[in-house]
Amino acid sequence: MNRVRTYYQQNKAIFQTIFYLSWPAVVEQALQTLVQYIDTAMVGRLGAHASAAVGLTGTMTWLVNAPLFAMGIGVLSSIAESVGAGEKEKARQYGIQSLYFAAALGLFLGALMVGISPFLPRWLGAEPQLYRDASLYFGIICAPMLFRAFSIILASVMRGAGDTRSPMRANLLMNLTNLILNFFLIYDTRAVSLGGLTVGIPGAGLGVVGAAVGTAVSYCAGGVFMAVVYWKNPLLSPKGCSLRFERTLAAKCLRIGAPVALERISACLGQVVFTSLVTRLGTLALATHSIAITAEQAFYIPGYGMQAAASTMAGNALGKRDEREFRQVTKTVAAIAVFLMTVTGALLFAFPGGMMSLFTEDAQVIAGGVLVLRIVAVSEPMFAALIIFEGVFNGIGDTRAAFVFSLISMWGVRIAGTCLCVLVLHAGLELVWVCMVADNVTRCLLLGHRFRRGSWKKRFAREAAAAPSP
Repeated sequence: MNRVRTYYQQNKAIFQTIFYLSWPAVVEQALQTLVQYIDTAMVGRLGAHASAAVGLTGTMTWLVNAPLFAMGIGVLSSIAESVGAGEKEKARQYGIQSLYFAAALGLFLGALMVGISPFLPRWLGAEPQLYRDASLYFGIICAPMLFRAFSIILASVMRGAGDTRSPMRANLLMNLTNLILNFFLIYDTRAVSLGGLTVGIPGAGLGVVGAAVGTAVSYCAGGVFMAVVYWKNPLLSPKGCSLRFERTLAAKCLRIGAPVALERISACLGQVVFTSLVTRLGTLALATHSIAITAEQAFYIPGYGMQAAASTMAGNALGKRDEREFRQVTKTVAAIAVFLMTVTGALLFAFPGGMMSLFTEDAQVIAGGVLVLRIVAVSEPMFAALIIFEGVFNGIGDTRAAFVFSLISMWGVRIAGTCLCVLVLHAGLELVWVCMVADNVTRCLLLGHRFRRGSWKKRFAREAAAAPSP
């Protein structure tokens, strides 16, 4: 205890900054997960068919969002470094470049995904009865991709400047919009008893389509909100500035973001293949898998919430050319995240049945979910370390190694292992989840080794050499 107290006193400023930056991001993750839970529970009440139709396209949704998050990381890293170096005008110009990225990616991805939505369920190997609902759901949520792009990329712009509260507020707005619309769009008109009073609740009875419309409208609300926040931000606002495309600045964002995009696209394609392999186990296994994935999300909220703080603080340390601060930030944030996710992992291991029952009443789905959630629960501490390592390396723009490591772990461990389990051994969902856990553990070990070896120092040396002389 004395060692912990001494370490806190020596690094008090780091702890305070971590708390200031991370609590809004943790709340944002919690709100997003809570709404995902409610959304999944609402759809789950329609039956395993509806859950499978929505879950089928989940990995493809991650894929289409990958370039958006990747460019967000490129901009976040560049802005955080500029802020750390005291170059405020440069940070503003990086923010302006983000507008071009958001517009181009939003329009391109939206048109592409809506175009392929009728064919996607068949490509993923779904059963024919899922085709209609799955394709409609995916097409509808991808239609407002322009708004989704501005929401994601401008949220990263704000985080790079140290504003983690605005993305939290945007997420709250999106979630409330989604919930309210789901309540009225998914179910038919029904009577609800409140004490001795019966109240008629109007409903459109659109089922899966209603859930998709709610999500699509929430994307629009989030995009508009983040655009307004960005325009009013005193550090980054483009008011009165020329909205020129700066090729040099954009190129740096692309150099950082491109490996992240490739890594996430590779990982998401792996997820698509992974999901298609799960579909071979049948609709029941697919529904169990989809709901268990959703149930697990609450238990890594601390890790992903603190990742935003880790990225921003790492970028600031790079701007200051302070290797010691970078090392201390990484160790401190990782230690906190591992502790918190050890606690949440223990809770998940203890109460998996209760989590599954929040989303479905199907006894077979619940029983299958209990087993796989206990498998993943034991890996939560290492998953926490993985999340933070990714965050700090993204924050300093050291993104190429993460891409290589993701290729190795996703395709060499998860996909190869799952193919062996499903196609050769004809095993069940439990061994498939063991392969998923092995993927995360492998990436954690590879990134941890890179941090301990000090390969990131080359990034500091390169940026120091490129900095203008005082």
